[in-house]
Amino acid sequence: MSGDRPGVRAHRTAPRELPPLSLDIHRMLDAFARHTVQAEFRFDTRAPLMVSVTFLVEGAPCITWRIGRDLLYQGLFWMSGLGDVQVWPAHLDERATAWLRLDSYDLTALFEVPVPPLAKWLERSYELVPAGAEMDGLDWDDVIAGLLRAPGTPSG
Repeated sequence: MSGDRPGVRAHRTAPRELPPLSLDIHRMLDAFARHTVQAEFRFDTRAPLMVSVTFLVEGAPCITWRIGRDLLYQGLFWMSGLGDVQVWPAHLDERATAWLRLDSYDLTALFEVPVPPLAKWLERSYELVPAGAEMDGLDWDDVIAGLLRAPGTPSG
């Protein structure tokens, strides 16, 4: 998912911002081995349908995935997502962690994510932009013009 298309960002007046959430998550290397990775979750009120997750691995380039906000939140409590991104609770009785599976070409990564801080952070994002209100304030004329514009044609 990408919010970088012209006109796809909602126009909002004086958006309040949600500070990024930094979490130590665990990449599962196999059934018994895991590697701690720092992940930074970001929410932009101008592109409220998604959350950007940047994986910060020492000695490696940063990798950013854009994940649907609803998919991520729902996956903390029940199975969510198809294809490239899937999220589901690790332990249904505890709800302390969830699995985040990312597929890209021939590479699959499975991460264990702590639910309480991520759920609280996502709930704050829904206070800023409620579910169902993500498209409020969108300039549909600008969106349509952006879709009809030939690639490489400047906007405006």
